[in-house]
Amino acid sequence: MSAAGTILAAALACASPLAALQDTPPVTAFIDVHVIPMDRERVIERQTVLVRGDRIEQVGPVASVSVPANARRIDGRGKYLLPGLAEMHAHLPGSQAAPQVIQDILYLYIANGITTIRGMLGAPNQFEWKARAHRNEIVSPFMILAGPSLNQNSVTDPASAQQVVQQNRDAGYDLQKVHPFAGRAAYDSAVALARRLGFTLAGHVPTEVGLMRALEARQDIDHLDGYLEAAVATAIQARIAHPTDVISWGEILAGIDDSRIPALVRATVQAGIYNTPTQYLWENLWGEINVDSITALPEMRYVSRAQVQAWRNQKSQRLQFDAQQGITSAQRLHLITFRRRLLEALADAGAPLLMGTDSPQMFNVPGFALHHEAHLMAAAGLTPFQVLQSGTSNVGRYVREVLKQPADFGTVAAGQRADLVLLDANPLAGLDALSRRAGVMVRGRWLDAAQLAAGLEEIARRNAQ
Repeated sequence: MSAAGTILAAALACASPLAALQDTPPVTAFIDVHVIPMDRERVIERQTVLVRGDRIEQVGPVASVSVPANARRIDGRGKYLLPGLAEMHAHLPGSQAAPQVIQDILYLYIANGITTIRGMLGAPNQFEWKARAHRNEIVSPFMILAGPSLNQNSVTDPASAQQVVQQNRDAGYDLQKVHPFAGRAAYDSAVALARRLGFTLAGHVPTEVGLMRALEARQDIDHLDGYLEAAVATAIQARIAHPTDVISWGEILAGIDDSRIPALVRATVQAGIYNTPTQYLWENLWGEINVDSITALPEMRYVSRAQVQAWRNQKSQRLQFDAQQGITSAQRLHLITFRRRLLEALADAGAPLLMGTDSPQMFNVPGFALHHEAHLMAAAGLTPFQVLQSGTSNVGRYVREVLKQPADFGTVAAGQRADLVLLDANPLAGLDALSRRAGVMVRGRWLDAAQLAAGLEEIARRNAQ
């Protein structure tokens, strides 16, 4: 173990029940459970699921599966077993954060049934956390890590753009994050090298690049970035693209043309890229929300008071910015409606979506925010299966097709990693069921509802101090 790892282990030694996943029996059996395998929209009733080590060994009818005598038995009668969810736009802190803060964030994901995260704010310390998680030394999701971003500070020309891509690939990151930065030539240079290296890009769409070039480059997109600018009237697009023209957000929002959605969706499907919408964040940013109500939600117990106040300040500053930009209530509503229509059209056309929230951005408590995201996706018109797909089987596809890595998760089947959620109700009948968790299995380790609640209470006590 590295010196940093030794220090980290010492810091976490007394943090039970958050610190480590305890040793478990060699075999666990979910008996007489309804399985939602997520390979297609279906429920397979009255199954027994055997887990050996960190793998699903067998899925079959109760009468045909022999349960070893030494197995731990979990009563699945009337319950539903599905793959663990994925948060595909998480922000993990860098080395400036206290180890306990990082560990609490990771635990919040597990407690909410999230067994995979894609960290979109790369930092070197995250490799140590990833290694400890995969060794089951802490309670944590499986991690996919994006490298430090291409941005206005890290990129000044095509050569520096390639330098960032090469360094992050060599360091072992799974993908390259993109933030807004100046220079189409620098972007094209980064894309060219990433293709040669087999390294993928994901994130924002820089203004000088534009949505159509990002689709051509097969960059996966977060926040539905670039779609708004591509959906405004042609004259507005020309002003956005002009380097010296100053245009307000009020003018941009006034130019939204919903009739452009079908063409944008067709181009997205043709490109084959993945979108991570982060709709909950965007509706918090742009919507006329009740700040007092949202900060009174029970989940706010699991972040610090300072964080909650910072979010309140952020929203206040956002409203001031909107006023300065001449943004009206009607324009805010139109933007939210446009995003929802786009989201539904992408899903119905088969453009793959990934579930994500950008936690811990404004009012996004890690883990809990993903459930708000799921409900907003449903409000946009997605079926429960489409929503669940974006957080399970689509994520496995993304890892296999885009990251070119083994994708042994995202469905319930023999040979898959045993990342599972046991629910008291059927989420295909209503997404509220996602919050009725009987327990979560992380790489074959089982945490029942009482254990999960104990960990959450420990975090709440810390944040109340």
